[in-house]
Formats: sequence, structure tokens, C-alpha cells
Amino acid sequence: MALMRLLRRQDGISRADLVELSGLMPSTVSVLTKQLIDEGWLVEAAARATPALGRRPTPLRLDRTRIVLLGADLGPDAIRVAATSIRGEVLDVAHSPLRSRDPNQARKQLASMVTSLCARVLRRNRRLLGIGVALHGLVDKRSGMLEFAPNIGWRRVEFGRPLAVDLKAAGLGHVPMYFHNEADLAAVGESEFCEGPVDDPLVYVSCGVGVGAGIVLNEELFTGVSGSAGEIGHTTLVIDGAPCSCGRLGCAESYIGLRSIAAAAGALRDDGIDRVALRNGVASRTAPALNAFAMGGRSLGVLMQNVWSTFNPQTIVLGGETVTLGSDVLIDSATSVLADFAGRAGLKPPSVRLARHGDLAAAIGGAAYVLHATLHPHQTSLHTEYVAPTEA
Repeated sequence: MALMRLLRRQDGISRADLVELSGLMPSTVSVLTKQLIDEGWLVEAAARATPALGRRPTPLRLDRTRIVLLGADLGPDAIRVAATSIRGEVLDVAHSPLRSRDPNQARKQLASMVTSLCARVLRRNRRLLGIGVALHGLVDKRSGMLEFAPNIGWRRVEFGRPLAVDLKAAGLGHVPMYFHNEADLAAVGESEFCEGPVDDPLVYVSCGVGVGAGIVLNEELFTGVSGSAGEIGHTTLVIDGAPCSCGRLGCAESYIGLRSIAAAAGALRDDGIDRVALRNGVASRTAPALNAFAMGGRSLGVLMQNVWSTFNPQTIVLGGETVTLGSDVLIDSATSVLADFAGRAGLKPPSVRLARHGDLAAAIGGAAYVLHATLHPHQTSLHTEYVAPTEA
């Protein structure tokens, strides 16, 4: 894995380069690279010409064809599943509205979608490295327990063991699973599957029905003591403000969450959020939708200022369906507020960009997390693997 980390930074280097960069003996590098080729991590490319005499060095490249990573995002309203290569290319995706908010029914729907996608992508000579599952709430990453998910109404829901049993019945019991908060996984996806140097520190701000953040610091996911770092949606923006789903008053989610924006735009129905009305309202530039997203954007700008002051990131990434639906109205309003704060302090704000994969950010982040955990076995914060128990 140390060699793989070097190759991911410099794809196409040779065995001799690996010897120099790693400090390992040539014989050791030779044995390890053969193992990585055999296991589907690497492939030998055509030898490159050099001015030096002797045998031309053979470049080693990441093999995009034999290892599959899978991520799943169980949201308050929908389930998204994505399969990628180890280079981050998206191989296949699946999306479905959440049919039931009953935990058992939701878990079985997720298991069915994962199984179906696996059947499509696991062709000859391909193997599944693992599954990263994104949950919208506070997650016990060691057990897969969803401690609290206010926007779906779940508290103390055991997810890891039952899902592992479901997948074992479908023939995937040998595949390791990892559980994390969806914003955390989206942040890993933005840092792992990037071109060029990694933006570090990086904060991913998830804006959907709920609001949260994932923090990547020194190439490691920062989760705090209990795993709840990044719960910025439940930081207070307004003292004694609007009620929040968590039971408190004035939380950021009460002003930036999609339900609050839909209510302000007149698009909140008895059966939930009318996303079509929101999308059409922004596209046709109607006042209720524009004003609702602009107001939400101003609150988001304040929240980003707080994130900037707290974590001092190089980059803030914005993702989630609120960002997708609000488009330039939300983004322009938020970045304008952030720039105003920066100007008053005489400082340069962090760069702000949109998530590369839009609403698929958490699902693709789940796939990226499988790779991240495999490449960094020394990081204790990655003790999230869960495998179905064997019968006694």
C-alpha cells in the first residue's frame, strides 16, 4: 500500500523510481509490484525511451479494469449507488426514491440496489474491493450504528450487522463494508478522486434536507472524538431562531436546509418537498424561488465564514441537492457574503467550488473511502470495516 500511495501521486513511474522514492530494496519492490499486478492494482505500460544506455524502464500504471469500488448513499428521500474504478472513473450508477422510511425496509431496498449494481459491473476478472455506505446522521463508524438521523426520524438504528447479513445472503458476505456520515464520505471522494495536487485542508459542505460537513486534514478524515465533527448544520446561526429537526432553535439547517427553502418558496407540500416546482421556479426566475434560494445562500455564506474561521481550509466544496436546485442563485449569494466578510478583515477567502459529481458525491465518496481505507491501514480512524458474522 505504501507503493500504491506513491503510484497514485505519480502514475507511470518505474520500479527503479519506486526503489528511489520508497527506500526499499530493488528485490522487495520487484516482488511487491508483481503481487500488485497479479491482484489487479497495476498494469505495465509500454517501455519509455530514455537517453541512458541499457534496458528501458517500464512504467507502472493504475489498472482501471479489474478492481471495482462501490459506494451507496441512503438519504432521507432517495438511495444512490455508484461503482467506480480505483482511478475514480464512474462505471455505473443507480438511483431510486426511498420507498419506505422504516429502517428495515430502507435497508432491504439498499441491499437490493447494491446487489443489482454488483451484478452489472462485476464482469470476468473484476473483483469488488469493498462497499462504503453513507448515512445521513451521526454514525458509530466501528459498528455501523446510526445513532441519530433527525431528517429521517431514526435514532439508535443498527445498520451494520443486518446489512451485512442481507448482502451475505446475496453472495457478498466476503466483501468488507465501511459506514460513515455522508458528508465525511463526500469529502474523501473530493480528495481521493482528484486530478493534480490535493486541496488540503478541504471542507466539504453538504447542503440537502440536512446540512453537514466533512473535513480532510493532512490526507486524513477528521471526525472528532465520537465521530460527530462536522455537524455544522446544528451550529447556531440565530439565537432563539427557527425550530430545527434536532429539537433546538436557530440551527443553520433551519435556514439552509432544503425543507426551509422549499417552505419559503411555497414548494413544501403535505407529502414532502416539491423539487420539480423548485427547479422550475429557478429556471423561470420566479420571485418566490429566487428569493428563497438567495436567502438560503446568505445564511450559507455566514456558515462558510464560520467554517473558514474554524478550520482555515484551502478549499470549501459545496454539494448536495440544495446546491443543484439553487444553482447560481444560491452560490452567488453565498460567495458574495463570504467575500464581504473577507474584505472587512482584509483577508483572502478560501477557494469555493462545486462538488465534482453533484448529487452523487456521497455515493462516489463511499467508493473512494474503500480505496482510502485500503491505502491507509495505519490510520486508526478508519476502523470502520464490518463483515457479516459467520455462523457458530
